[in-house]
Order: sequence, then structure tokens, then C-alpha cells
Amino acid sequence: MTQIVAIDVYGYELTYAHGEYVMSSGRAATAQDSTLVRVSCEDGTYGWGEVCTLAGTYWPAFAGGARAALAEMAPALLGVDGTNPAAVHAAMNSRLMGHDYAKSAVDLACWDLLGKRAGLPVAELLGGRVQTDFPLYEAVPLSSPEAMAEFVARRSAAGITCFQVKIGNEPADDDARLRAVSEAASAGTTLIGDANGGWTLQQAVSAVRLVDALPIYLEQPCRRIEDCRTVRTLTSLPMVMDESVLTPLDLVAAKNEVGAGSVNLKLGRLGGLTGTRMMRDLAVSLGMSVSLEDAWGGDVTTAAVSHLAASTACHDMLSVSFFNDWTNEHVAGHRPRSAAGRGSAPTEPGLGIDVDLDRLGEPLFTVRATTG
Repeated sequence: MTQIVAIDVYGYELTYAHGEYVMSSGRAATAQDSTLVRVSCEDGTYGWGEVCTLAGTYWPAFAGGARAALAEMAPALLGVDGTNPAAVHAAMNSRLMGHDYAKSAVDLACWDLLGKRAGLPVAELLGGRVQTDFPLYEAVPLSSPEAMAEFVARRSAAGITCFQVKIGNEPADDDARLRAVSEAASAGTTLIGDANGGWTLQQAVSAVRLVDALPIYLEQPCRRIEDCRTVRTLTSLPMVMDESVLTPLDLVAAKNEVGAGSVNLKLGRLGGLTGTRMMRDLAVSLGMSVSLEDAWGGDVTTAAVSHLAASTACHDMLSVSFFNDWTNEHVAGHRPRSAAGRGSAPTEPGLGIDVDLDRLGEPLFTVRATTG
């Protein structure tokens, strides 16, 4: 009765709540195309998933690619048990290698289905709820030192106690940005200087000489893991790895070769909750803390992240993002919703949210099992 009989794919636009989102190397956007997937089973139950790739310049993924990949994989999913993520991934892999960002949306929908069938929130299925609520971080878009300091002061007043400060351009300018933000931040605030791999090795060497004494974490200074390893030998700053960690072997290298104490895990990069839970557990077993999020997204993505965070011990977690606080559009009533800078996972079965179809319009396409 839980065999998949239909897959509906929807598209909608997510606009950034703070104007323009800017990262290193000139990457900037005011809106992103998000893709929602509804997986329906024979017994009438259904689950929701989402993938939003942060344009096409963050990693090798884009909205059109996600939708094309979903159209390619969907026929192979018909008749598969939608409450069995392992079987679902096997079916997707039989049709298409890679494209984990597209598979992530289907994976989230299947966890939603599994929770609904079990009558349990997804957090309970991911190991059990160990946090009723948790502090959230927000990213500080790359701008002038004054504008970035103002952003931190304003969002600190709203309860945010962790900031991912976008850097990765000219080292002297980034030094000024980090110093301005450090002065504006309240006592006890966690600051993560995130270059998003934007520095060359030479720039990173120059940068860490300037900022080494600041009270910050340093995230993904260079694109290549080998360059990050070199940078790590030149600074006492605790390091977070992100974009270059794609596999368990990458994660082990981040710990043992780079000496990183933390890793940023994104649902879309790891094929959904299934892969991200595995990487979270491996990181924790290696003594690393984790940041949990996705590249971008709305209510559905936020719900999935919230359940993963709720099932992660507070001492194992560096940061968590609620992207539906960063965006203006809400397809599930702005749930889960943060309060005073803290988030929590829904307690209803599955992801615990209801998507409003009236906000989506007609599907981009539907793949449905034929009858008779």
C-alpha cells in the first residue's frame, strides 16, 4: 500500500529577506528558484521534499538540472516502497548517477512519508529528539565593514547569537570586515568567517596573518582541500570545512589531514537526510562538531533541517540555519518558525508541516503510474 504511484514536481521563487545575498567571487542573488516534490503512495499518503541550489555558481547544480534529473528518475520510482529510503535511492541510482541535489528532494519526501506512516516525527526516526530547541545562525552578506557590522547588531537584537560572516575577497578588506563585525557582536556571540573557497592559497596565507588573533572560526578558506591543509598549518584559528567535503573519505581527510574540528553538512549536497545523517554520525564519531543546513530553501527544507538538528546533541553542533527566516515566501505557513533566535522541530508525524497547494499552482510536471 506504500508503493509510489505519482510524483508531482512544483517550482516557486524564494526571495531573500535582507535584499541581496552576496558571497565571495562576485556571487550574488536576490532570489532563487526552488523545487518542491510531492511523492504519493497507493494508500493516499504523500510526503514533501525540497531542493534549492543557490543558483548555479555555488556548486555544480542548478534548478533546471534538478528538475530535469527528477523527470529522468521519476519513472524508476513508480512501484517502489515510498517508506523505504534505501530502496528509493537504489531506484534513483539505477536510472541516474550523481545528481544528489535532485535526489535529496525525493529523499526528504520519503522520510516525511515514513514518519507519517509510523506516526512519529522524523527526529525520532533519525536517532531520537535530544534537543527541544537550539540556537540558530544567520549569514552576513559580503558588503562594506559598516554594513556588515550593522547587520550583526540588528540581528543580534532579534536574538541571533551565531553569525557566518561572508569573506573571501581581498585579504585586507576581509580583515576590516571581520574586525568591524567582531566589535559589533555581543559578548558570547559565535562568529564564523566563511570564504566559501573564494581565496587563492596566496590570499588565504595573507588573510590568516591578518586575522589570526580574532575570536572567530575560519570556514573553507580555499576551494581545494590541499590548499586548506596548508592554510591550517599557518593559523591557530579553528577551522570548518564545507564545500570540499562530499564523501566520507573527504570527511576523514578534513579531520586527519586538514585538522578541521567542524564540518558544514548540507542536505542537497549529500542526497538528503539519509546521507546527511550518516555523515553527521561519522563526524561526531571523529570528534567533530557539525553545522546543519542546505544551500538554500523554504519551509520544507527548514523542517527537514530542524529534525536533523533536534536529533543532534548540543555539544556536537556548531550551527543550524532556518532558511525560512531568510526568505519571504512560505508554502507551509512559515513552519517551523523560530523564536528569539532559536529553532525547534515540529512534533507532528513526518516533517510535521502541511504544504498549501494554493500557493504553488499547477505542477511543472507529474509522473504517474498507469492503471489497467
